[in-house]
Amino acid sequence: MSGIKVERRPGEDRLKELGVPGWGIWSKEVSKFPWHYDESETCYFLEGDVVVTPDGGEPVRVGKGDLVTFPEGMSCEWDIRQPVRKHFRFG
Repeated sequence: MSGIKVERRPGEDRLKELGVPGWGIWSKEVSKFPWHYDESETCYFLEGDVVVTPDGGEPVRVGKGDLVTFPEGMSCEWDIRQPVRKHFRFG
């Protein structure tokens, strides 16, 4: 199990409850790169198509409309297939 939690298409009420509209925005072009999470990250994808593969785990596909939590301590590879724009919050 990857520990990546994906909530597909959460409603506006859920996003407001979490404060997503006030989170920072990160964007990235099509690319592949390794990543390590020193702390957990929760993000909401505004755009994009990404396959995140945890070290030793199964790939998880996420993108537009997904609310995703990546666990603290996870190392993985990001494969961005369509440019990403997402709200994010660490911790």
